[in-house]
Parts: sequence; C-alpha cells; structure tokens
Amino acid sequence: MNAPKKKSTKKTLEKSNDESLREHVTYLLEGGGAHAKFDDVIEDLPPNLRGTKPDNFPHTAWMLLEHLRLAQRDILEFSRNSKHVSPDWPKGYWPQTEAPPSDAAWNKSIQQFRRDLKYMQELVADPKTNLFAPISWGDGQTILREALLVADHNAYHLAQLVDLRRLLGAWGV
Repeated sequence: MNAPKKKSTKKTLEKSNDESLREHVTYLLEGGGAHAKFDDVIEDLPPNLRGTKPDNFPHTAWMLLEHLRLAQRDILEFSRNSKHVSPDWPKGYWPQTEAPPSDAAWNKSIQQFRRDLKYMQELVADPKTNLFAPISWGDGQTILREALLVADHNAYHLAQLVDLRRLLGAWGV
C-alpha cells in the first residue's frame, strides 16, 4: 500500500512564507520582543511631566508622542493613498508646543497613534496587499519597506521616551 502523497507544492510553501512574513512584520509593528511596547512606555506618565524637558535632552514626552503620531500617520497615508501629500520636513512632523494643550489632546494623540498602528498592521496582514510591489505613486517604496520604516521609527522614539522617563524619575518606579 502506498502512503498518501504530502502536499509540498511551491504554491503551498510560498503561502506559508507569505503568512509567516506578515505575522513577523505585524508583531514587529506591535512592539515587544526586544522592543518596548507603546502602551507600556506611555502609560501612567504624570500629566505634569508631559511637557517637561530634562536638562540636555532635546524633547518632551508631548513632542515625542506627537512626532510618533505625525510620522506614522504620514507613512500610513503614503502607503494607501495616492493623493496624500506629506507635511513639510521637519516642521510638519513635530508639534508647535513643548506641552500638550490639554489632557484631552494628550489622550487624543494616543488614540490616533493606536488607530493608525492598527491600520498599518491590517494593511500588512491583508493577503491582498502585495508587500513587495512598488507603490505606484512612490519612487520605489513598497508596503513592506514602509511597514518596516514605521516599526524602526517607532522603536527609536519609544526608546527616547523611556530615556526621558528615566531622566524625569518616572520609569520603573
């Protein structure tokens, strides 16, 4: 009696590789592993420290939060909207003030960051999204490149937020 043939077609392997890549990139976007997660870094930061700039440190928590949000939003919109126009660099990627104008503005920025991160994760996870095809309105960028850019940029600035919180005595307390 012959054993049943195993499915080991190239198409099955490619699908497996594709799914695996999407899972890895989505995980990377979420944070964790070797990177701090957004919610862990941002939670419980006292309101009186959100606009405080430590000595010899270039940013406040508000400046970093807004920069994260604005840059991530720009990358997401570029990735999915051919009519998107990026803000002027660097002015359009940083807030105009060192402190949030209100607790509501702080909370809104957090919610918008989370929402756009979720949208980028959904774009990557969608099997209809070709991660490798050049974005037709770009100059060689791909969705994979843009997703990795978001993950890298977020990790860098979240680490700055951790440093800022340490300098302010508001980390690991």
